[in-house]
Amino acid sequence: MILADKIIELRKKNGWSQEELADMLGVSRQSVSKWESAQSVPDMNRILKLSEVFGVSTDYLLKDELGSPEYVSAPETDTDLRSVSMEEAQDFLAVKEKNARQVSLGVMLCILSPVTLILLGALKSYGKVKLTEQGAVGIGLTVLFLLVGGAVALFVLTGLRTQKYEFMEKEPIETAYGVSGLVREQMARFQPRFTAFTTVGIVLCVTSVIPLMLSFFLFENNDLAKAVSICFILIAVAAGVYLILRAGIVQGSYRMLLEEGDYTRSEKQAQKKTGWISGTYWMAVTAGFLTYSFITGRWDKSWIIWAVAGVVYALIIGIVKGVSSREKR
Repeated sequence: MILADKIIELRKKNGWSQEELADMLGVSRQSVSKWESAQSVPDMNRILKLSEVFGVSTDYLLKDELGSPEYVSAPETDTDLRSVSMEEAQDFLAVKEKNARQVSLGVMLCILSPVTLILLGALKSYGKVKLTEQGAVGIGLTVLFLLVGGAVALFVLTGLRTQKYEFMEKEPIETAYGVSGLVREQMARFQPRFTAFTTVGIVLCVTSVIPLMLSFFLFENNDLAKAVSICFILIAVAAGVYLILRAGIVQGSYRMLLEEGDYTRSEKQAQKKTGWISGTYWMAVTAGFLTYSFITGRWDKSWIIWAVAGVVYALIIGIVKGVSSREKR
């Protein structure tokens, strides 16, 4: 076993992220990342520090033929780590890639669901379609429920498909030899797509409001122009969210296996406290959205609930994590 793999193995056994190990050694996270990917080798002073931090001999770190750790002082390790083999890791990444497309599509369908209802309602008000008011509403609601139903089916399907891998998101794991190298290689290849998808997605979301702003200035009293602008916002946001989610889910699958970013062991412990909050919160938001929309019939306005809910959710999670961090201190 080479030094890079030994550092990865010992770091994970101790439940440390790359950032945490870097802080102990007085180096940058990028330095630790380069050591673990065998792009560079720590100098002798860092080797001595690694030996001290991990509680192993320098001989074990430096000699490739030594496959079992020679502990100088026994470190506190987690003996209940779930092991992930190379085959499991490859299957997991393939499943997450497929799920990324379907989950993103499901979310996109939910965002697009009221477009037909809003557009037909506006066209009917201006006499642009030969439909009764009940007919326009009926067609719009039918399309809405079909799209939402299709999205729910996709969510259920993807949830069942990844059920056996839920432990990777919630529990500390230990990957087999070679898994970390494989994952880092795939993540490096995916990085340009991740950057492109995320950038285009954010641009679409940010610029989606431009037609609505123009409609207020150019067509001040034209409700049809405003309705079309709102439909454009939903379409642009749906496309943007699709790209952002798809890239994020794939990137997240790499980080799960590497236990980095939002999936370090400390973050997994924190998520145990916030998981029920997320589920309860979004169920309440969905119920509020549907209740308000059906009672008022203002589907052209109620979509704003999701934007506000997203900001409030970020604040709630931030507060919960802040409180948890203070409790640890």
